[in-house]
Amino acid sequence: MSETLRRFPSSSLVGAALAGVVICAWIALHVFAVWHLDATDAPVLAVVCLIGLTWLSVGLFIVAHDAMHGAIFPGSPRLNRAFGTLALLLFAGFSWRKLIVKHMAHHRHAGTDDDPDFSRGGPVAWYIAFVRTYFGWREFWVLGGSVILYALILGPRWPYVAFWAVPSILASMQLFVFGTWLPHRPGHDAFPDRHNARSTRFGDPLSLLTCFHFGGYHHEHHLYPSVPWWRLPSTRERGGA
Repeated sequence: MSETLRRFPSSSLVGAALAGVVICAWIALHVFAVWHLDATDAPVLAVVCLIGLTWLSVGLFIVAHDAMHGAIFPGSPRLNRAFGTLALLLFAGFSWRKLIVKHMAHHRHAGTDDDPDFSRGGPVAWYIAFVRTYFGWREFWVLGGSVILYALILGPRWPYVAFWAVPSILASMQLFVFGTWLPHRPGHDAFPDRHNARSTRFGDPLSLLTCFHFGGYHHEHHLYPSVPWWRLPSTRERGGA
C-alpha cells in the first residue's frame, strides 16, 4: 500500500480524483476552444464549449471552496492549498489567501453585516458588491497580462480568449445566484437556524448542474462545512455528515 493510501481514506482519494477531473477537463476544453476551435465554422460547437466551460468554471471555484474547508485532503493543508490555488488561478486569477480569509468570515457571520458575501441591496447591487469584494488589482493584472500574452501568441485569433473571460463571468453569476443570493437572501422565508442559510432543494440533477450541490444543500453545507460537494446529498439522507 502506498504512502498516500495509508495516509488518506478512500473518500479523500475520491474527492481528490474528482477535483483533478474538474481541473483537467477545464484545461482540456479551454485549450481546444481557444487554440483549435473555429467558431465561425462550428457555431453550435462553440456554444456547447462556452456552456461546458462555464459549468467547469463553477466547478473550479467549488474545488477551491472544498480546499478551503480542508475537504479534498483532510489533515493536509499543503495539498488542499495546492489544489485550491491552482483552481482559483484558472478560474480568474483569484488569490487563495484573500478568498480563504473572506470565506471563513462568511461562515462566522453568515447573513449579517459582518459577512463579506452579504448585502442588503437588490440582487444586481448585491452581485456588484460581491464581485468588488473579490476582484481587485491582483486579478486585474493577472487576467490582463494573460489576455495580452494570448493576443501576442494567437494574433488574429485573440478574440478566442473570450472562451476564458466569458465563462468566468457567467460562472460568477451562477455562483452568486445559486450559491449566495438564493440561500442567503433575507425576507423570502424563515431561516432554519442561526446560520442564516437555506437549501434550494432543486433535486439532485439540477442541484449538481447549478452549483455542484452548494445551492441545493447550502444549509447542510453550513452545518457540515468539511463535507465535500459530492457528499452533500448524503448529509440530508442520513441526517448528518
